[in-house]
Amino acid sequence: MDDTLNVSGHLLSTIEIESALVSHPDVVEAGVCPVADPKTGHAVIAFVVLKTGAPADCTADLRNHVAREIGPIAKPRDVVVVPDVPKTRSGKIMRRLLTQLFEGTGLGDTTSLQNEPAIAGIQEVLRLRALAKENS
Repeated sequence: MDDTLNVSGHLLSTIEIESALVSHPDVVEAGVCPVADPKTGHAVIAFVVLKTGAPADCTADLRNHVAREIGPIAKPRDVVVVPDVPKTRSGKIMRRLLTQLFEGTGLGDTTSLQNEPAIAGIQEVLRLRALAKENS
């Protein structure tokens, strides 16, 4: 299966985690990707688009929601609130780009990207998160 993450020897479906996130009343859309983790192999990172009026500080609640829906092993290490997630013209979330954006590596081929502004929006959110971490 292409869209799986290996977390501590457990194969998890990105779609299953995304579905759990979208089942939360504050979430409109979610994209999940793996990032390298020295202890677990992969860590789950979730990018979420919230409904209008949803509290921006609901990330801990979203992490716990996934743990309740699927199990603690699927709990995202980080939840990043973004204005949009990158998608192909057919509407498929480009998880590879989410990983590359989170890790700060080169983006590679983006020719099939349908919503180019999503990249800049995510980069800005990640930049602001990094600044907040530096200042805390």
